[in-house]
Amino acid sequence: MVQKAKILLVDDRPENLLALEAILSALDQTLVRASSGEEALKALLTDDFAVILLDVQMPGMDGFETAAHIKRRERTRDIPIIFLTAINHGPHHTFRGYAAGAVDYISKPFDPWVLRAKVSVFVELYMKNCQLREQAALLRLQLEGGGHPAGNSKGPAGLLAELSARLAAVEEQAEALSKQLDDDSADAAAVATAAHLERKLTGLRRALDALEPGAGGGAPTLPSQN
Repeated sequence: MVQKAKILLVDDRPENLLALEAILSALDQTLVRASSGEEALKALLTDDFAVILLDVQMPGMDGFETAAHIKRRERTRDIPIIFLTAINHGPHHTFRGYAAGAVDYISKPFDPWVLRAKVSVFVELYMKNCQLREQAALLRLQLEGGGHPAGNSKGPAGLLAELSARLAAVEEQAEALSKQLDDDSADAAAVATAAHLERKLTGLRRALDALEPGAGGGAPTLPSQN
């Protein structure tokens, strides 16, 4: 069973949160509400999120300040942030949003289809990263333990074959996603995230290939998960 990704919706107006839920419900992911910047930061302490939709104009801690806190934390600094704003103060205002760490800046009223499409890209990238971490954990267990993972009766050759097959499936999905981003002229941030994922997949594939009989050399180095 594939675990659903969590999407954090941050807005001080309940009607706006309700509208976002209606738009994004078709993605069939877990939608988490936060009615303030403080509440959003609290949710981020315990849960992992694929993407954050953050309203700019909020009483108390506004969207810019909330984003700054998110980017300062090691646990949350890489989570994509999409700013939502009801007003447009021109290029300077937009630049401030990107400077605060946003990957996109959307003015209300926005096209529901466009917003849903943008969010779905980051959800898919998040899911691919989760799959990659799972494959890396299995490989690391084999490297460090030198035996069978708990509950797995397969020998080293069988485990390597299984890992290779699982990794191939993730590689195929990542390649298809990269082609889709190229075809749709997607956001530069999404393209860069996909490229980062492909680099990590390449590193994991090299590590796995180094374990094959007759590959030679010492123990391979696993790719970083950052």
